Amino acid sequence: MDASEDVTLPASLITALRARWRLLIDIAVWGDIKSDQLGLLSRLRKRILELGERLKSLDADRSWIPKRRERIKNLLGSCLSARDTLSLAERAAQGVTGGHDASVLSQTFVDLHEIMTTELLKHENAWADTLQALNKGSLEEDQET
Repeated sequence: MDASEDVTLPASLITALRARWRLLIDIAVWGDIKSDQLGLLSRLRKRILELGERLKSLDADRSWIPKRRERIKNLLGSCLSARDTLSLAERAAQGVTGGHDASVLSQTFVDLHEIMTTELLKHENAWADTLQALNKGSLEEDQET
C-alpha cells in the first residue's frame, strides 16, 4: 500500500458488503424464517442491525483524524468489530430452524463471511504492514533524537 494513499476501502467492496447486509435485514424482517427458540428471531434482527452499523463504520470518513497511523488503527479496529459482530449474528442465525428463506439467510451469511475473511482481510493485512512500517519509522526517529 502506497504511503500517500488514504485509508479507505474500495467502493466495490463496500457495495458487496452492503448488498449482503441488505439481503440479511430483508430476510430477518420480511422473510419466512422460523425458530423453536423463543426470542431468537428478535435477537437475530438486533445482531443484523448491529452488523450494519459496524459495516457502515468501515466506510466512515477518517480524514478528521490527523495522523495516518491513527486512521489505520481506527479502521483496523472497525474491521475487528465488524468481524466480531458478524460472528454473533452467525451464532444467532444457527437457531433458525425453518421457513422458506432459511437457506437464503444461511447462504447470505456464508457469502458475507467469505468476503470479510478474504477480500477485507487482504486490505487489513496491507494496513497492518503499513502500520508496522510507520511504527518502525517512528521508533527509528525516536532513537535518533
